[in-house]
Amino acid sequence: MIDMALIEKCSDPSLTPAIVEQFISAAGSDDPLAISVKIGGRLVLVPKPADPAMGVDAIRNYVGQANVRIGITQFPAGVGITDTSQLTPEIFDSCSNLRMGTALFAKVARIVTKWYGRPTNQEVLPQMVDDAIYAWRTGVFEGTRVFEAEDPGGATFINGKSIKREDPVEDSGLTHTAGGSEGEPVEKMDAGKAGIRVDLSRIGIR
Repeated sequence: MIDMALIEKCSDPSLTPAIVEQFISAAGSDDPLAISVKIGGRLVLVPKPADPAMGVDAIRNYVGQANVRIGITQFPAGVGITDTSQLTPEIFDSCSNLRMGTALFAKVARIVTKWYGRPTNQEVLPQMVDDAIYAWRTGVFEGTRVFEAEDPGGATFINGKSIKREDPVEDSGLTHTAGGSEGEPVEKMDAGKAGIRVDLSRIGIR
């Protein structure tokens, strides 16, 4: 389990510690050196690195060619860089990985929040968090490639329950670059039906 002190120190302030903890538990890793590489949906076995420098060496050949996730947030390597030479061992540092990962997840959350019509009803929060985590895993939400999309700004999840960002946030370089496709496109649904939305695409997702 991730240390709560680390969450409070390093995570994006627009996410509550409880949501960050849920995010890491559902989509992250306990191991700061964790590497996941998938090509065409198939997992590629990558030897566990002994240190962050070896971790960078291990992923350089895959970034841009595969879905590469790293560290405690399983951050999508390739986001925010224009060349693999820009990858540094810092990306495996727990605090740095948490800072970058939660900032990007917060953007994903705002995309989901906007799709839901920026609701204020606390009862929809669990579904919104689930959708944001699912979007993080696949890289896609309702036909939008969330890692490449522009930050819509506004509330992060429930308006008034989290820090509200009135303007789109500069993602500290978190834009689409060397990273390849992070997921298969899914069928876009009518946003006007959000109240009765049932997403069957998650069945079988682990």
